[in-house]
Amino acid sequence: MGSDEPLVFRDLEINGGGATATATVRFGLVRDLWGNLLKVVFGTKLAVLFPAIPLAVAADFYNFGSAWTLGLSLLGLAHLAERVSFLTEQIAFFTGPTVGGLVNATCGNATELILAMLALHQNKIHILKFSLLGSILSNLLLVLGTSLLFGGLSNLNKQQTFNPKVANVSSLVLLLGLLCQMLPLTSRFASPSAKLWTDLFVLELSRTCSIIMLIAYLVYVFFQLKTHNQFFGLPEEEEDDEEMAIIGLWSSFGWLVGMTIVIAVLSQYVVDTIEESSQSWGVSVSFMSIIVLPIMGNAAEHAGSVIFAVKNKLDITLGIALGSAAQISVFVVPLSVAVGWCLGIKMDLDFGLIQTASLAFAIVLTLFTLQDGNSHYIKGMVLLLSYVAISFCFFYSNY
Repeated sequence: MGSDEPLVFRDLEINGGGATATATVRFGLVRDLWGNLLKVVFGTKLAVLFPAIPLAVAADFYNFGSAWTLGLSLLGLAHLAERVSFLTEQIAFFTGPTVGGLVNATCGNATELILAMLALHQNKIHILKFSLLGSILSNLLLVLGTSLLFGGLSNLNKQQTFNPKVANVSSLVLLLGLLCQMLPLTSRFASPSAKLWTDLFVLELSRTCSIIMLIAYLVYVFFQLKTHNQFFGLPEEEEDDEEMAIIGLWSSFGWLVGMTIVIAVLSQYVVDTIEESSQSWGVSVSFMSIIVLPIMGNAAEHAGSVIFAVKNKLDITLGIALGSAAQISVFVVPLSVAVGWCLGIKMDLDFGLIQTASLAFAIVLTLFTLQDGNSHYIKGMVLLLSYVAISFCFFYSNY
């Protein structure tokens, strides 16, 4: 028996060592997960908005009211939209600029895309159209206008310049999107007597134009990421500042999937409650969808764009504002029409007379603002005041 005791103790030591190693591995996983949580969720000043996410879920579960659910959901979406942008930047460190740029282009407007698909699924076409139109107007007038205003005021003694080639390409894409939206609208006014025939013609024309817009978007992405990526690259002084990834590739993908799911949940709350909340707040659905929703959804982009403009980095500012507006115009909008086509939902490109006119003037104002490659605060003020005027138009609207 005595000779067996060392074997027993040896087994206990081996087993004990294995248990210690397992505990160490588990502790390491928990530590890494906690570290990623702090970096991904709370590594931003917008982390103060994080409590709005569980509060929105609680407000919906306990029926606190549509107004509370909507307000908390919008605050949570503002935080999540900024974090999705952060995660796509982390992925770009591992995949290279081409694939990373494609991921960023796809996920850059994830909130608007998910909102659009959910509204389409519930056949709330008016909310879908209003929110997408509002996102374009917000980027062109509010985000770009505020950025040029504060950038000009912060650099009064400097000449603020930017690469006009980037602005010209994005503006051309926006003009194409505007044309494809104006054709169905003008067709409806061209033959107002035959309503059934006109509705069918507008729907078929919209679907055809959507295919054209999606083709244009693919060419735009190829142009931006492959053939002429030197136009859209960072300035030399930015390239010299090498940055390192904060989290790993698969961790970034995992967090991106998780946040996309949470965005879908909050977006569902928004679509479900926006009409009832508009009535309780005494404002029109168009104002809520065109003005309030995009402001909250673009809060992170808005802040980043202003910061870069203040630092006299207008090329990055234009990339944020114009790039997002162009993507919504020739990708998210036609994709909504195409998905509706597949689902048998009559989604068209007729956004309404006032809405399309507002979009047209916003694009024209942006073109005149950016045509000379220079900027000052007066340009930003004009864009911003134009957005205020359009906002009051929809505020006084009855729909």
